[in-house]
Amino acid sequence: MLFDTHAHLDDNKFDEDRDAVIAKCKEEGVDLILNAASNLVTSVKAIALAKKYDFIYASVGVHPHDASGMDEDSCQVLAELVQNNNKVRAIGEIGLDYYYDYSPRDVQKKRFAEQIDLAKQLNLPVIIHDRDAHEDTLNILKKSGVKQVGGVLHSFSGSVEMMKECLKLNLYISLSGPVTFKNARKTVEVAQQVPLDMLLIETDSPYLTPVPYRGERNYPGYVRYVAEKIAALRDMDFDEIASITMENGKRLFKI
Repeated sequence: MLFDTHAHLDDNKFDEDRDAVIAKCKEEGVDLILNAASNLVTSVKAIALAKKYDFIYASVGVHPHDASGMDEDSCQVLAELVQNNNKVRAIGEIGLDYYYDYSPRDVQKKRFAEQIDLAKQLNLPVIIHDRDAHEDTLNILKKSGVKQVGGVLHSFSGSVEMMKECLKLNLYISLSGPVTFKNARKTVEVAQQVPLDMLLIETDSPYLTPVPYRGERNYPGYVRYVAEKIAALRDMDFDEIASITMENGKRLFKI
């Protein structure tokens, strides 16, 4: 019934009870999970999880935090991971993060563009991370030809205006826990206005835990609260939002 289109179940916060958490996801009605990678190591871990559980799929890619750790061979390594594993359904998460700036911005932009090119070569959608970098993210996306493969702005934090620009590029809008936060005015506006056929939901677990569990460890079962909030904002039934976002996720990731 529910598709958590962005989780990090390989994160060390799940090391002590990962199998139990994944079993609980199923019990909570989460029928599909896309486990997103953030570097070469977690790309391998995401694939291992996808091999172990039939309802989990994987992405491979390098997050902007780790962009400075990439070299000229990194994209080839990612390509080989894709070619050897049929449960890899996207390149990501990739993008820009100007909040932490763990990698120099010029390096972030270079590696972001390279990985979009890789996605085009492999005919896979992209999963995009954008934090405090809206203008540069959009500029790179517009220049890159990303529309050819499409993708998703994960845990979208931009405005309605930015959302409209992303939609023109064949990019889905994914909402997570912040849509439930009291101060999330822009995110609420996006939730109310995003076309239903371009909407995804996610947890980004173990991060961004939704109300009423904010402050605790997040997990894919809490994607229900994201769906419930969006349903309330749009005066729709929970089951409708769950079904629509499930079909959207399956369409994007070719599941």
